[in-house]
Amino acid sequence: MQLQYFLLIAAALFCIGVFGLVTSRNAVRVLMSIELMLNAVNLNLMAFSNYVDPKEIKGQVFTTFIIAIAAAEAAVGLAIVLAIYRNRDTVDMEQFNLLKW
Repeated sequence: MQLQYFLLIAAALFCIGVFGLVTSRNAVRVLMSIELMLNAVNLNLMAFSNYVDPKEIKGQVFTTFIIAIAAAEAAVGLAIVLAIYRNRDTVDMEQFNLLKW
């Protein structure tokens, strides 16, 4: 397959993630949108790595690091959402005013 197809799919995934991030009021949906955006970046890294220099594995190494960071982000984000849900009984982003006096 050509590089353009991978770039179109990655751009579509990234746009869906940005739309979900901007329009969603649910914290779990926001975390899922961030994951979609990170997966679009991973797809770009893998496509360019395969297209530019198939002998090197630089894109695969960066993708592995991004997957590890995304897993840590998801774990910390879900822990924060669960802690807020226990205190506020909602995961609505408009209700998160814990830092206000």
